[in-house]
Amino acid sequence: MTKIARVVLQALLKAMNSILGLLGIAIVLYGLWLVRVWERDMDSSSSFDQYTTAPWVICTFIGAGVTLCIITGIGHLAANCGSGCCLSCYTLIICMLLLLETAMAADILLNNDWEKDLPYDPTGKFNDFRDFVESNFDMFKWIGLLIILAQAFSILLATALRSIGPEQVANCDSNEEYAPARVPLMNHIVQPPEYIVAAKNTSNWNLNK
Repeated sequence: MTKIARVVLQALLKAMNSILGLLGIAIVLYGLWLVRVWERDMDSSSSFDQYTTAPWVICTFIGAGVTLCIITGIGHLAANCGSGCCLSCYTLIICMLLLLETAMAADILLNNDWEKDLPYDPTGKFNDFRDFVESNFDMFKWIGLLIILAQAFSILLATALRSIGPEQVANCDSNEEYAPARVPLMNHIVQPPEYIVAAKNTSNWNLNK
């Protein structure tokens, strides 16, 4: 029964974790598309000559996507091995991610001038992304809710899987079957050396002689 519960929890944890992986891949692909657009704009305009590195918007999208992919890999590794240490690290990472997302959402909702805290975007793609989110706010609201629920369920599943513990694999090549016979220390009979026995026989032979 414990083995079945462990397998079910591992499958559910991988499923919830895959949602973060898909989100990370989508963000990375969007960041790469922004890189392509930025390079095309640099070739066609001279206003981007002063920017030799990619703008912060592109780096943020790619970095966030890669981070989510790494977290997904850690989650799959923790689900496979079932180690308490790996599951604890994964739970801590997801909790920190939830706190970061909560802080960002609170800043956007409570601070009306949150855009002024961001650096200048020379590409203008951040404003385009913001307009796209605002025009499809209902869809992004459900996507965000799905991501939050997936992270919360990942924490619960990782905690339950950690409480069950890793799978105990039986060792068929155990040395117990081939353990050598042990001599008890208390009842161990010490055999006298051979030369003492030979000396006794010689002395007896001399007396008889």
